[in-house]
Amino acid sequence: MSAPFENIPLWAAIPVGGLLVVGAFLTLVGAIGFLRLGTFYERIHAPTLGTSGGIGAIMIASMVFFSISTRTLVIHELLIGIFVTVTTPVTFMLLARAALHRDRAEQNGNVPPKQASSQPEAGQSAP
Repeated sequence: MSAPFENIPLWAAIPVGGLLVVGAFLTLVGAIGFLRLGTFYERIHAPTLGTSGGIGAIMIASMVFFSISTRTLVIHELLIGIFVTVTTPVTFMLLARAALHRDRAEQNGNVPPKQASSQPEAGQSAP
């Protein structure tokens, strides 16, 4: 019995390999950015970009590889892509807001002050 990767034609193996290299590179850049950047607010940005781009390229490579090797259209990896696309920005915003709230409560001078609301609160009239 031969392994499925032995049956992949060269015209499909080259894009799959390229997408895997690009995905691995983007993930590596995100990991290096996480290690090198100084503050929490800077560190949180690099991994989110790395995981989104890296997972996207690896996911497309997986779809192409398994579609060619099984001779059927394999698209269930799109669920992973949708999940990552939806959850990564939401998690990023929640972590950033929690850190900002904590830093303001501790009166850390490195965060911007809370801006005054320009809309009147309930029961008040606008000036």
